[in-house]
Amino acid sequence: MNPREPSPGAPPGLLRGRTVLITGVMRPSSIAASVARAAAEQGARVILTTHPRARALTESVAALLGLAEPVVGLDVADPASLAALPGELERLGVVRLDGVVHSIARASRDLLGTVLPAGLQEADDGERARLEEAGEARMAALRDAFIVSAASLAALVEATAPLLGRGSSVLALTFDTSRVYPGYGWMGPLKAALEASARALAVELGPRGVRVNTLSAGPLRTTAASAIPGFDDLVDGWGAVAPLGWDPNDASPVARTAVALLSDWMPATTGAVIHADGGATL
Repeated sequence: MNPREPSPGAPPGLLRGRTVLITGVMRPSSIAASVARAAAEQGARVILTTHPRARALTESVAALLGLAEPVVGLDVADPASLAALPGELERLGVVRLDGVVHSIARASRDLLGTVLPAGLQEADDGERARLEEAGEARMAALRDAFIVSAASLAALVEATAPLLGRGSSVLALTFDTSRVYPGYGWMGPLKAALEASARALAVELGPRGVRVNTLSAGPLRTTAASAIPGFDDLVDGWGAVAPLGWDPNDASPVARTAVALLSDWMPATTGAVIHADGGATL
């Protein structure tokens, strides 16, 4: 879908007057880019953050989407970068955030595929010893993946807390954690941790009137998804069982669901995993 073509179906202005911060926009095909586009169409002031090393990529997507706000550099694994975020937003004249979208995940290739190291179960004693010696590097990669993919939600909320108030909505993008999907490897447990942290945050922020939810999308053909072993098989199986059908090339149904969660039209929904997946997980 052309990023400049309007999305069908949603009444205009659902986010009029609301300011939304969106992380993870690095490619036009990303779910976060579709959410940013839909939010802007619905009247939101959309501000994108990006890892400083990816600023040029995010700025090019922002231009494609017609977003005029400067892109804000943010490394969610760096406490100093997180601490600087409120000041960066203040310089843009942001006094309140009505929405925060967490769309960040990272896992090295050796963490995808399987949870156990590839070949460990079939290895002989000598090969098993070599694989176990590589465990330290694997654990370091797993720590990094946990920080970026799961723990960063709480870190992002902590950094933006002074700008969140009654009616604000925090939304994290996830993928079905109710079952094991071949090829997804450690991302399954990491997404489960993300969902658990969202529930905890929903309880802690509820008295302030801030909602925290996760949005579980079906498999979409993005640059990140292409790294998952067996992704094409996952897509084919998904479409075969989804009662509503599933188009892996169209992120607009997911983006429109995100807009609803970011709006004030779901004021009593928090701590929930909302599915926009064609019903395949039923």
